[in-house]
Amino acid sequence: MLGPLAQISRQARRPVLAAVAAAALVLPALTLSSAARGPDAIADISEKVIDAVVNISTTQRAAETRNTPLPQMPNDPQLEDLFKDFFNRRDRGGGGGGEQNRERTPRRVNSLGSGFIIDASGIVVTNNHVIAEADEITVILNDGTRLKAEIIGRDQKTDLALLRVKSDKPLKAVKFGDSDKLRLGEWVVAIGNPFSLGGTVTAGIVSARNRDINSGPYDNYIQTDASINRGNSGGPLFNLDGEVIGVNTAIISPSGGSIGIGFAVPSKTAVAVIDQLQQFGETRRGWLGVRIQQVTEEIAESLNIKPARGALVAGIDERGPAKPAGIEPGDVIIKFDGKDIREMRDLPRVVADAPVGKEVPVVIIRKGAEMTKMVTLGRLEDGEKQASLTKPAEPQPEQKTVVKKTLGLELSNLTDDLRKKFKIKDTVKGIVIVGVEQTSAAADRRLAAGDVIVEVAQEAVASADDFQARIDKLKKDGRRVALLVVAGADGETRFVPLSLQ
Repeated sequence: MLGPLAQISRQARRPVLAAVAAAALVLPALTLSSAARGPDAIADISEKVIDAVVNISTTQRAAETRNTPLPQMPNDPQLEDLFKDFFNRRDRGGGGGGEQNRERTPRRVNSLGSGFIIDASGIVVTNNHVIAEADEITVILNDGTRLKAEIIGRDQKTDLALLRVKSDKPLKAVKFGDSDKLRLGEWVVAIGNPFSLGGTVTAGIVSARNRDINSGPYDNYIQTDASINRGNSGGPLFNLDGEVIGVNTAIISPSGGSIGIGFAVPSKTAVAVIDQLQQFGETRRGWLGVRIQQVTEEIAESLNIKPARGALVAGIDERGPAKPAGIEPGDVIIKFDGKDIREMRDLPRVVADAPVGKEVPVVIIRKGAEMTKMVTLGRLEDGEKQASLTKPAEPQPEQKTVVKKTLGLELSNLTDDLRKKFKIKDTVKGIVIVGVEQTSAAADRRLAAGDVIVEVAQEAVASADDFQARIDKLKKDGRRVALLVVAGADGETRFVPLSLQ
């Protein structure tokens, strides 16, 4: 069982035939090393660690409701009563008689995955999706011993879970290695329970690192061509020292079977999460309190940043740590606690790894100038709870309807009627888009009716006339792109570079 899987075009399934001509081509004899053929150490490693790899069996009780039609009843009233009594007794626990009997039958849903023991006392690592919604979890050792498991903690963001089992005999445990030391092309070994075939060993190489497959905010996967299939989820990925350097989590496959592209959570990520789950039963991640987006080449040009880098602050949580530290929307974070932020997805990982309550320097670029802000980190989980609270609406002054057409946009002052029409929150300020030309650059940027333009070139706009004046000034200054801050109906903002040509 694996997590959300990327799908591949059906064309990828078509066989590709290739012919290789060898005539008239003379190559010098090559002597392949044992590593090139496949390291002999794989057998030794497998024997050494396989007793620490376990199968995970889960059971979920579900109620299945279905309509069961009763057979045609005889005309004799006495026989009809006998038939009804028979079917009611057979379907005891279901609904009443009549033409149909609504039957509610409890059933057990089973699923299988993999895991591995990291502590001889009975601590087991697996994927969260393997044990999600499970009523019963059973850990099956390599010798067939079945042990009931309890959940210590789990983390949906990295798809990791920690279990505890009790055994009358000593358990074999494995250690984590350093995934940062992995090299492309390095041999790795996967062991798990694909398709319920426990104790399966496959080998391959590290084909890529730092993969982002859009499965969560901390994507940083190891990509391998070691065969990983459904049921391998939660199993270990070993280096040739017998150390766990990844937790197998996802595959790309059009059919559900291995096509040589599998992904594992690197041990560096896993260890930090597992330590917190073991200590607290939950994660305690650092929280900055910003919403970010990628700094594209156009956005970098608009903000006078060369080269394009960092994470653009699209919004600030009013209750978050960034607010009192003086970080603002439009700032570009290029360094956090001494670590370079080369692209947007670097920031969530380094912030999450930072201790809660730590004061860290955050280097930003604001209007072309670098500056450093000191931020005392909060806890992400607390921030998520705060975000679920309903914020009180603020009354907004009434605006007169003034429609302007520019850059393929029809713009209007934000009136009460337009707020109701587009269901725009009272806290959102700016001018509303009421129409978009389908062939315009604005349509290409996915601007749509109901979006609210909050800023142009990092300056707030309060009316359609104000917007036009700002655009005219940018054109006069020779600017090719206008950087807009656009809010959705719910108030979530994003930066949109819009061509002025």
